[in-house]
Amino acid sequence: MTDAPAVLRPHAEQQFAAELTALAAADDRPRPTNWRLSPWAVVTYLLGGTAGDTLITPKYVGSRRLIEVAVATVATDRALLLLGVPGTAKSWVSEHLAAAISGDSTLLIQGTAGTAEEAIRYGWNYARLLAQGPSEAALVPSPVMTAMRTGALARIEELTRLPSDVQDALITVLSEKTLPIPELGIEVQARPGFNVIATANDRDRGVNELSSALRRRFNTVVLPLPAGVDEEVGIVATRVADLGRTLDLPSATDAVAEIRRVVTVFRELRSGLTEDGRTSLKVPSGSLSTAEAISVVTGGLALAAHFGDGVLRAADVAGGIQGAVVKDPVADRIAWTEYLETVVRQRTEWHDFYRACREVAG
Repeated sequence: MTDAPAVLRPHAEQQFAAELTALAAADDRPRPTNWRLSPWAVVTYLLGGTAGDTLITPKYVGSRRLIEVAVATVATDRALLLLGVPGTAKSWVSEHLAAAISGDSTLLIQGTAGTAEEAIRYGWNYARLLAQGPSEAALVPSPVMTAMRTGALARIEELTRLPSDVQDALITVLSEKTLPIPELGIEVQARPGFNVIATANDRDRGVNELSSALRRRFNTVVLPLPAGVDEEVGIVATRVADLGRTLDLPSATDAVAEIRRVVTVFRELRSGLTEDGRTSLKVPSGSLSTAEAISVVTGGLALAAHFGDGVLRAADVAGGIQGAVVKDPVADRIAWTEYLETVVRQRTEWHDFYRACREVAG
């Protein structure tokens, strides 16, 4: 028997199968119907701990209380809305909650401006529909319908990107826990364990605000940006290491100093203030999120691996940082240039970074 082929990004329930199995074996607390783990074990899976002799790695670094509130919400009949700026691990938390609770994180709807109501409700196999007429065999269930039938969690990414009429298709599902199929004269009623976890970006452009009727059906948990630089450096280093193993990139363990520099630049520009609080800065238009810092460092490691000696240096991340900062070619370039000249140039230990950035800027 051959091993399953490697994939670029395994689902959470695949990547952390051993941890989930160990938690289930050691978990003797009450579990809601159709939950794979108790709420306590779900929180342990997200935040880290032990299960017997198995070390549970932390998936989220942040407030324990926020995760407890999120898990408790899913255990009720209220849907969960994870709200925050880009890079606050909304999708990450959503995926791992679904993996730990339902054992399946793939019942996913990606919200876009073009997402149709069928993605929430159901669609039709038109070849079968034309040949045989409306029937359950011709029905194509949505992830929400599948979750209702199996008592699982459905995930909706970027809820506020959905058109308003598509959003409102959720109201009956969330309030009545039923999905009518008038073409067949039947309905799908949710089994215990069913719920919805949605994410939304509160700084996105082109969003459709939730109606008050829909908003009332969600409990909202706001995920903040990492509180301190050390916390954010740890998050970036961990995720870069995970991605590096998948992409066969050099180890990030020797790159902590460069990671800290990337994170410091992002945090200072994001807040409009240097770390020492002495210099005010222009704030660029981009989000400069933790996720973008991970992307910059991963791209830098790829440069170092394929066009350098495998060691991450300032020249490897300079282009990525400038690309993340300068979204508006006029206003953001002014903010970036001012930052380089008034902050970076004055830091003796950052001279290599200053030279690399000026070289990229031209």
